[in-house]
Amino acid sequence: MPPTTRRPVPSDGESELSLTRRARRTVRALAEGYPDAHCELDFTTPLELAVATILSAQCTDKKVNETTPALFAKYKTAADYAGADRVEVEELIRPTGFYRNKTSSLLNLGAALVDKHAGVLPGTLDELVKLPGIGRKTANVILGNAFDIPGITVDTHFGRLVRRWKWTSLEDPVKVEHAIGALIPRKDWTMASHWIIFHGRRVCHAKKPACGACFLAPECPSFGEGPVEPDKATKLVKGEEAPHLLRLAEKVREGYKPGKTGA
Repeated sequence: MPPTTRRPVPSDGESELSLTRRARRTVRALAEGYPDAHCELDFTTPLELAVATILSAQCTDKKVNETTPALFAKYKTAADYAGADRVEVEELIRPTGFYRNKTSSLLNLGAALVDKHAGVLPGTLDELVKLPGIGRKTANVILGNAFDIPGITVDTHFGRLVRRWKWTSLEDPVKVEHAIGALIPRKDWTMASHWIIFHGRRVCHAKKPACGACFLAPECPSFGEGPVEPDKATKLVKGEEAPHLLRLAEKVREGYKPGKTGA
């Protein structure tokens, strides 16, 4: 089941309406900041995305993408994984870490798909979370990016940022998913996940956010957790989008309001 529409619980005396409007303004601004945001795992089929997402646990997307071409070339179907040689799979995915556990998940996933789903990855949350190696976060990644079914992906970046923005104080990922689902339109759930994760990786870092070079600064209740001087903060902005993000932040300092159109 997708997140239920639960009423958001504002903090610090902010009204429910104010919180919802602030969250939606931030989402629109993020859309302007990251127009090319996408799932950063490489895949061509739902099964490939499921495999890549399993491998991404405690591993960077970049390392997964370096590892999966050889894996995907050898194992193309659920039956291939079900009948795979464990040692061969372990060697192929070793660079992603925890390769023994991940190998068990992949082999068991293949067997479960063959036995219960005719070898085809199902497209519902209820069915996905019953499969080996697939939890709710992984299921939402698959639904949103392989099946175009809106889903909120609560990874460490997402949870950290929505708490930093005081959209919620909840820690449990499922509760966070429900809380944020109540704040933003369902049609935006998948892309909002990408936008927030992109921002967490590029600007709003855990230990030292680039506050002084952030285009969300006027809306952020935690502004000042990182350096506020633009020259210092600029050095903290990461990724190929950095020039665009820095130009947008400069415009914001001059009074521009990103994503200001819409309700």
